[in-house]
Amino acid sequence: QLFFSYFKDLVGREVTVELKNDLAIRGTLHSVDQYLNIKLENTRVVDEDKYPHMRSVRNCFIRGSVVRYVQLPPDGVDIELLHDATRREARGG
Repeated sequence: QLFFSYFKDLVGREVTVELKNDLAIRGTLHSVDQYLNIKLENTRVVDEDKYPHMRSVRNCFIRGSVVRYVQLPPDGVDIELLHDATRREARGG
């Protein structure tokens, strides 16, 4: 639940999602659910030369189980808040 609530705060921000098949897609986070399924808008592929068939895709839904990484905007990460929440969750409270 920690990451779900954190990602909800990033709606409207630009993120890069790297999939397990090495495809990386950058776009505006439109929505995310409790399974970390992600909907992106205004998307573009990071390496268009490698994936030319993806040039026309502008919106996409990404199933959470195929996500390897999500790169967050540098100014979108409150490290202290994340550390505190992680410690609370580890203690079970």
